[in-house]
Amino acid sequence: MTAIRRALISVSDKTGLEDLGRHLADSGVEILSTGGTAKALRDLGLTVKDVSEETGFPEMMDGRVKTLHPKIHGGLLAVRDNDSHQQAMRDNDIGAIDMLVVNLYPFEETVAGGAAFDDCIENIDIGGPALIRAAAKNHAFVTVVVDPADYGRVIEEMKAGDGATTPEFRQRLAARAYARTGAYDAAISGWFQKQLDEPFPPRIAVGAELRQLLRYGENPHQQAAFYTNAERRPGVATAEQIQGKELSYNNLNDTDAAFELAAEFSNGPACIIVKHANPCGVAEAATLLDAYGRALACDTESAFGGIIAVNQTMDGATAQEVAKLFAEVIIAPDIDADARAVLAEKKNLRVLVTGGMPDPAATGMMLKNLSGGYLLQGRDAAVTEGDLKVVTRRAPTDAEMADLQFAFTVAKHVKSNAIVYAKERATVGVGAGQMSRINSSRIAAWKAADAARVAGDDETWAKGCVAASDAFFPFADGLLAIAEAGATAVIQPGGSMRDDEVIAAADDAGLAMVLTGMRHFRH
Repeated sequence: MTAIRRALISVSDKTGLEDLGRHLADSGVEILSTGGTAKALRDLGLTVKDVSEETGFPEMMDGRVKTLHPKIHGGLLAVRDNDSHQQAMRDNDIGAIDMLVVNLYPFEETVAGGAAFDDCIENIDIGGPALIRAAAKNHAFVTVVVDPADYGRVIEEMKAGDGATTPEFRQRLAARAYARTGAYDAAISGWFQKQLDEPFPPRIAVGAELRQLLRYGENPHQQAAFYTNAERRPGVATAEQIQGKELSYNNLNDTDAAFELAAEFSNGPACIIVKHANPCGVAEAATLLDAYGRALACDTESAFGGIIAVNQTMDGATAQEVAKLFAEVIIAPDIDADARAVLAEKKNLRVLVTGGMPDPAATGMMLKNLSGGYLLQGRDAAVTEGDLKVVTRRAPTDAEMADLQFAFTVAKHVKSNAIVYAKERATVGVGAGQMSRINSSRIAAWKAADAARVAGDDETWAKGCVAASDAFFPFADGLLAIAEAGATAVIQPGGSMRDDEVIAAADDAGLAMVLTGMRHFRH
């Protein structure tokens, strides 16, 4: 047990400062502090000793130099049961510091706010990380606190220990301290790499903050947690959950997939229904209610227990229809009062409000784990619009071209191999994640026929549709399966050694076909 007799407090975030400061003062702890923190504590009526008084040196260089001094770092780093350390403290009039309370300059928030380069530089904390690392190294004797969320635990620990803390408690706080400085340095490093346009530096640092402990991972025998980074991209990481059960690992993964696809559509109301990270229904329409109905119609069976994402404020009428389906999660940029009242009747339904839509064209880096390493790549932010090349004798009609672009956008978010059938800006069949492209074509055709059957139509919904493939056709058989299903036009990247054979097959079948020159594999 180590008693707290002197504490150094220097915080940018003043949250919880009053409770902690008063507790320390009431416990007879001498408080050292700097600048704005010292003023805030004095405004509370607490007695504070300025660090400059302790060191004999003023704060200088616009606050860049204030705690970088042997009297401060010696007070933190001295090993209490080491005779030579104790002699050095006596010889140099260094007082022990038993507790450090520091949180860092708001670098991440400054960058997220779009601040100028020089402002970001000034918000790189130097003294704070140095203090934290020193105190954490000497956690055998020093209690280091870097998060206002831990103030309550510190107070309870001191109460239980009659003003002292246990070694186990200090060790836990030290681990949190190093994690904080590591994440802080990772944010700074990542920002510099962006400034230098250096996406793949010799080393990368990854920092993240725990958002939620999860009951389990993909399966009940796997442990899991949800961490967020400093990207601030609207979506599951920034959303407010306004009702429902706790989100699971699979909920989070599938909801992210749904909302990212919803963000691709900005010309009008759109609805996406996702199951196991694949869209099973996507539609654009004049109203959100109609978009939901058409998305659901694509695959009513798979939609059961799925994720629903919309790109506009959800209204009461849409919520009334959505409430009829058993869904796991609804995510929207906003949900109006009428819709909230309707959805509140389904207490277990998880409802997320993001406050905005992510930019589908925004660049960013995506990290994936491998055994013993990572894969790092840029986000698939490319959009195919004006670069289409008609390669068949028949060109698509304007209506077909609109549907082709819609289908190819959806295919970008379907696991490879991906085939998407669409008609009037709604999916009618989706084939996902197959080892051969022809099987994806056949599954999408079967889905389209089944959707028609469920709707009471005698004719498959694939008849008269268009089809999108996320990658080229290695052989003509996949294209012929699409033609047999009833499609009239196809969009695909091209680039196969057998492109001529595939184009000839399209001409023989009377299909219009356009090439994008851009592949959208998704694994």
